[in-house]
Amino acid sequence: MRRLRNVKIVATLGPASETYDMIRALHEAGADVFRLNMSHGSHEEIREKHRIIRQIEKELSSPIAILADLQGPKLRVGVFANEAEELVDGAAFRLDLNEAAGDVTRVCLPHPEIFAALEPGSTLLVNDGKIRLRVEDCGADFANCVVVNGGTISNRKGVNVPDVVLPLAALSEKDRDDLEFVCGLGVDWLALSFVQRPEDVHEARELAQGRAAILSKIEKPAAVEAFDDILEVSDGIMVARGDLGVELPVSHVPPIQKRLVRKCRFAAKPVIVATQMLESMIESPMPTRAEVSDVSNAIYEGADAIMLSAESAAGHFPIEAVGTMNAVAEEVESDPTYRQIIEASRSAPRSSVADAIVAAAREVAETTEVQAICSFTESGTTALKIARERPRVPIIAMTSLRGTARRLALSWGTNCVMTDELSRFKGAVVAAARAATSHGYAGPEDQIVVTAGLPFNVPGTTNILRVTSCDERLIYNTETE
Repeated sequence: MRRLRNVKIVATLGPASETYDMIRALHEAGADVFRLNMSHGSHEEIREKHRIIRQIEKELSSPIAILADLQGPKLRVGVFANEAEELVDGAAFRLDLNEAAGDVTRVCLPHPEIFAALEPGSTLLVNDGKIRLRVEDCGADFANCVVVNGGTISNRKGVNVPDVVLPLAALSEKDRDDLEFVCGLGVDWLALSFVQRPEDVHEARELAQGRAAILSKIEKPAAVEAFDDILEVSDGIMVARGDLGVELPVSHVPPIQKRLVRKCRFAAKPVIVATQMLESMIESPMPTRAEVSDVSNAIYEGADAIMLSAESAAGHFPIEAVGTMNAVAEEVESDPTYRQIIEASRSAPRSSVADAIVAAAREVAETTEVQAICSFTESGTTALKIARERPRVPIIAMTSLRGTARRLALSWGTNCVMTDELSRFKGAVVAAARAATSHGYAGPEDQIVVTAGLPFNVPGTTNILRVTSCDERLIYNTETE
């Protein structure tokens, strides 16, 4: 299904969007990737959503990516005898391993690994940062704190520890079970929550065994600090601004977002900007102006994808939310300023033949009447490198591997077309011309750029660039084998 924009849209599925009719409507409205949030729903419910997506994909002959978002370890306080207490500024408050119900002076924090990492002066945030505690004294099973910012604390509220690296694995036992389940289903991307270090990504990759690409969620200050190393071992990145905005001053998040998006583009790895993009559309059919500006900024920055969470999963207007994102993206990308910003921020490495080929393909497309760049790709790497160039013409990723086509549905500007395995270059050129014309990217009288690698069907061999007519008669008359 051809889009009139390059940035991709990720829509989270949930109670408001779990039927065949709704999921198909979301795809037709603009959703390119569907996110399955493993924090909610049983395995059977996840299985049914997966089945529906694959059915729609088959009916529309449109590769759709499925992203399974693992929950990650959840740090929460215990329960209170009165269910809730009011903490006042300056009061003393103790966290410990005692499972007895809490009161206004203390509560259980059933995570000894937190106490092991704390030091006097460390900060603890409760209930999305609404309550701030400063550690005065701590040991292996307690932390005596002073309330810096008070408020209502209630049963099982979440805890954030922003200024220490916790000795926690990114994958809980639930995550391991969920990972094996969704990889068995055949999802395309795994999103890892609570990533703090590259070792967290290695662990997930070993468990996935190549069955899904690994996307690291950046939502901890430690992940920002170690970002270059995390990016190197990840297949993609999500800038998860929710927890990031809790654990860091909110004023720090916009420049971090811009910096991470640019680094991902330089590395030719897709990046999603997520969280609260159209939050008001959970309850309203119209977004706020600030939300539209937020979505626009992510697109101007060059993000590969923008994401809806509760807006499409539990909101009253999921189709309108996707439609709004789609409309904003089309408007931004038609703005001459967008093209100026995207091209001014281009800074791709030239360290391989493939890098040179894709840069040349973009330059040819910008200086001639070429209508599209057709890239034959086995692993998807060449298509990702072309996407990094942010060309002015459409990118058609040609692959015989369904998994590659699905994963590329997350990448900027890539339009995936399935093709048979090829052994001769002339056949590849003909297949590219047919794809360009049949999908409306070019007419028979137009020209396209074709990139490929010989020998065929071997990852990492891109070594050919050819400008060719879409007229098959001319191809057969002029092309060599």
